[in-house]
Amino acid sequence: MRKSILAIAIAAMTFSLVACGSKAENNESNQQATVRTATDASNHTVEVPANPERVVDLSGASDTLSVLGFNVVGTCNSDAYDYTKLPTYLQETLKDAKILGYSMLDTVDVEAIIGLEPDLIIISKVQEKSYDQLSKIAPTLVVDLKQVDFKEDFLSVAQIMDREEQANEWIASYDEKVKEVSSLMKNTLGEDSTYLSFLASFGSNYVFANSAIGSFFYDDLGLQKPANLPEQKDMTLPVVDSEGLAQIDADYMFVVATDEDRATLENDKVYQNLRAVKEGNVIMLPASPYFTQTYGPIGRVAFLDELKEFTAELNK
Repeated sequence: MRKSILAIAIAAMTFSLVACGSKAENNESNQQATVRTATDASNHTVEVPANPERVVDLSGASDTLSVLGFNVVGTCNSDAYDYTKLPTYLQETLKDAKILGYSMLDTVDVEAIIGLEPDLIIISKVQEKSYDQLSKIAPTLVVDLKQVDFKEDFLSVAQIMDREEQANEWIASYDEKVKEVSSLMKNTLGEDSTYLSFLASFGSNYVFANSAIGSFFYDDLGLQKPANLPEQKDMTLPVVDSEGLAQIDADYMFVVATDEDRATLENDKVYQNLRAVKEGNVIMLPASPYFTQTYGPIGRVAFLDELKEFTAELNK
């Protein structure tokens, strides 16, 4: 009888130990499933939430993060001409996010960020001097937005955030929409027609050669570049005067400007004699929001829809 009781006790103890061990392993597995190790653009290796629920983004990638399924509670994707508001193309997507400044500024509002109780913070190299301070609030990752190749930036953020599959699916859907608009423009305005886009600002003309509307036209839509288009190596836009615009001589022009800058440009004699101007082949776009609209995914999709209307206007 004693042997039986002892055997039962040993069996019960063994079962208890096994059960405890299994429970500990399950808890450890569950804990591991909630976090992952990420390496950011500055080679920081950080343990971050696998599925963060409150993301503060200072980098300017809030639109990309939203497209990839993240909840952005704080953003610096404010309007380039008014840091207190969102650009129109992001007002619906980021309506619940607190505006924390402008993404191209290196200052950060630490108190406001703390108040948002983030579980993940995203910054660019512009704000990197604040990395140590921010990383004490929540895990912090640095992204490198070169702002020249849209898809490269989009995919680099997706890689750091472990959302490459979602990013590729989004790009595939986007490319289908691009094909439709590209065909419409080429069939309506001519296969070989050339396009120029630039920002008129304080008497100077900043050419979107390889970024923003420029890369949207040339890389995405496959539209033709005009002769003598200035070279752009990084995010800095090439600057030309009105004589420089005359040398480029595009068939169609998309001009981004404030009302004041537009008036200055339209009073310029050289500009008045540009072929596209004389033929009525110019689309004028307000600086807010179009200066920044085509740098990110949501703005590009919005501009695709608008291009249908612009194409009809140019074809009148």
